[in-house]
Amino acid sequence: LGERNYQLLVQIKNLFDPNHILNPGKIVESPPMDQNLRETPDIQQAEIPSYFDFEETDGFVQAIKNCCNSGDCRKSALQGGTMCPSFQAQQEEYFSTRARANLLREMILNTSQDNPYRKYIQHIQKDTLSYSDKDIYEILSWCLACKACKAECPSQVDMTKLRAEFLQHYYDRHGIPFRSWVIGNYPIFNELGSFVSPLYNFVVTNKKVSRWFKKIVGFASQRSLPTIHSTSLWSWHHKRMKTVPPTTKKVYLFPDEFTNRNDVEMGQKAILLIEKLGYQVLMVKSAFSGRTYLSKGMLKSATKCAIKNIQIYDPLINENTPLVGIEPSAILSFRDEYSDLVQGELKKKAQHLSKNCLLIDEFIVQEFKKGNITSAQFTTVSKKIIFHAHCYQKVLSDKGISVQMMEIPQNYTVDLIDDGCCGMAGSFGFEEEHFEISQKIGELKLFPAIRDRKEGTAIAACGTSCRHQIKDGTQEHSFHPIEILYDALI
Repeated sequence: LGERNYQLLVQIKNLFDPNHILNPGKIVESPPMDQNLRETPDIQQAEIPSYFDFEETDGFVQAIKNCCNSGDCRKSALQGGTMCPSFQAQQEEYFSTRARANLLREMILNTSQDNPYRKYIQHIQKDTLSYSDKDIYEILSWCLACKACKAECPSQVDMTKLRAEFLQHYYDRHGIPFRSWVIGNYPIFNELGSFVSPLYNFVVTNKKVSRWFKKIVGFASQRSLPTIHSTSLWSWHHKRMKTVPPTTKKVYLFPDEFTNRNDVEMGQKAILLIEKLGYQVLMVKSAFSGRTYLSKGMLKSATKCAIKNIQIYDPLINENTPLVGIEPSAILSFRDEYSDLVQGELKKKAQHLSKNCLLIDEFIVQEFKKGNITSAQFTTVSKKIIFHAHCYQKVLSDKGISVQMMEIPQNYTVDLIDDGCCGMAGSFGFEEEHFEISQKIGELKLFPAIRDRKEGTAIAACGTSCRHQIKDGTQEHSFHPIEILYDALI
């Protein structure tokens, strides 16, 4: 603009904003470019040993520094997208992804005496960092671990991964809180509870007894808790394998910890569906997916699950015999976290395995496009469905895949609920202090869409937690897309 025109702008600024309270230093009279830098030469920075492999960002520290404060995580729910559910519900900076990234960065990078975040900071000494501040633990507790930031943040800040990394270091110093320990080990309690399933189910469903149970653990009293089926999906399938004739087309089904013990009937329908479409379903004993451990930052336990599953499935799975899963958060762990939890040869195996690990929806659509599955195998009756996609499906797969699968029957039409998060995010919505915000998140998109649907329209949702939220939040029954397709078989 030149010096003369610039000074005119300064005069205009001073006339309309004499006290410089509107964006000071942003338009005119801004500080020099070498001042107010995020990092200065006097900061001695060392990389921090991490449990996850942060190779793509050259380390954990750089992964945190990737946040450039663009504020995309402060979008309103009206603007579309899912990032960040807690901010969309609360509309306060404290609940944004940016706030979490900023606090983590200040904790690691800023060691000056006058740092306003000093109470949150531990100094880097001997190439390690001591995670101890409970204020950081608190602000990260409002992260739903939905991974929307990984897909929607222009800097690809994966706060779910950063949060899990921080939590494991925090546990190393302080121990694992009781509720987090219970949630992380939920699959083990499921296995133990299966021996006394009637008693377990009584405890979690009886109003008086379950209220005390929820209070002890720290769950919201308003929540219903999942029950355990009388038999596991693996046992049911193993017993009937001798009577099922083999076929040339084979597929392995991953018996995730939720389908194997809680949603057994849905798993049975999935197996019967695949068999009737001409495939032999194989199943082997495997480790838990590690999803509950990952959700609570128990990375040591999650790594054990990843190693065992990689070793089991690597010799079995290839492009002709894929591994398919029903629960998105479980099967997509093979595609996302596993390769970051292991090293060396195991990492190569995990990366190879991830290419042939599919959501069951992806597998059926893939076979449909090849012509191995046809619409003629399904009913011609008309049906309308509204579908809520799982958060991990949006980030690590394609939310449109489930829509394509449910529309294989020629007269089935599916409307996709416009983005939005259910608010449940695994255990987040169960936790007492998070119940209210989980309901607010559900009210942003999901609940209104269900209430406003036309009469006779079915509700479909992929994730176990999504369907649980629909049941508790709207008192409506929802189906897994696989159940929709199974019921459409001729």
